[in-house]
Amino acid sequence: MELDASTTADGERVYIDRARAERGAEGPFYLVYADADAADRWGFACGNCGSLDTAMDTMGRIQCTDCGNLRKPDEWDAAHE
Repeated sequence: MELDASTTADGERVYIDRARAERGAEGPFYLVYADADAADRWGFACGNCGSLDTAMDTMGRIQCTDCGNLRKPDEWDAAHE
């Protein structure tokens, strides 16, 4: 597995796995790890704009806070709206 190194806005070194992704409306969300061995998952990188500033809720919805790229939740229940 080959990971791309990147740096967060806080100066933290993270590693992006472009082979593993979740589908987003505008582009994929790539898995990001805190270590080069991919043992400690850190979050997601937006494949649409390249931002590491993403958020995930308890239902599995992922959203990029920079460009608005969105992955719909794994399970949807109208009671949560």
